[in-house]
Amino acid sequence: MIRIAILASGSGTNAQRLMEHFHGHTQAEVALLGCDQPQAGVLQRAWDHGVPSYLFNGTQLREGDVLRELEGQRIQLIVLAGFMRLIPSAMVRAFPRRIINIHPALLPKYGGKGMYGHHVHEAVLAAGEQESGITIHYVNERYDEGEHIAQFRCPVLSDDTRASLEARIHALEHAHYPVVVESVVNGIVTI
Repeated sequence: MIRIAILASGSGTNAQRLMEHFHGHTQAEVALLGCDQPQAGVLQRAWDHGVPSYLFNGTQLREGDVLRELEGQRIQLIVLAGFMRLIPSAMVRAFPRRIINIHPALLPKYGGKGMYGHHVHEAVLAAGEQESGITIHYVNERYDEGEHIAQFRCPVLSDDTRASLEARIHALEHAHYPVVVESVVNGIVTI
């Protein structure tokens, strides 16, 4: 059984979809939810799904406490779901091609530090893009620059607002992220 840890910072809708997808799964389980925000809604979602939570801060992440916790919990795959911090190099080295992130744009466009959530959607609209989408990628030492696993596209409509574009992007995330994570799990199982 592949043990998955989800790292999240916010409300946790993608984390919830992942917990639902892997509940009762034969090859993988969400074994831990790591969170760096004590008031984040994702903590309640983990509680509701019976997934243990681990609360930490930026210093603990940088100094290796989180890495030691993940290793101690025998985690084999880390999935970021709205996690707002840069993953330290030591963690990237400890989990090569075993940390996955989702980004609400078609990378390499609209990626990098500060490009998350509404900032991305506002930038896409301001640039007059005809399409947007999501990128699911492996994590490296730089924001949003890891190898792409999959991209899914949607149109940007002429009357789109930030909220309407964001809703379409969330629908793509919820539909595709768990399935792509499962494909990575299947690759780990066959190794």
